[in-house]
Amino acid sequence: MNKKIKTDAVDHLFDAILQLQSREECYSFFEDLCTVNELLSLSQRFEVAAMLNERKTYLEIAEKTGASTATISRVNRSLNYGNDGYSLVFSRMGSSHRENLPKE
Repeated sequence: MNKKIKTDAVDHLFDAILQLQSREECYSFFEDLCTVNELLSLSQRFEVAAMLNERKTYLEIAEKTGASTATISRVNRSLNYGNDGYSLVFSRMGSSHRENLPKE
């Protein structure tokens, strides 16, 4: 864990996120918390991670998500050398995350 982000304020934010119980509650909270562009950027990174996890090529990912190769590379670095957060979420989501990927 990055000690720079481990603060009381971040703990408080994560505690709030853990209170959300539905997709609709997530929409309400994150629309209030983030700008549209911030939320779209976060969701794009997550889609990039899901596609990298499924062994898609950078070209396929860039075409599908509109992400730059720099973004894809950063996400790939997190997948390979990060704190295994993506892996944790993907394992808990099982095949359901694949069903919710954007359609080709």
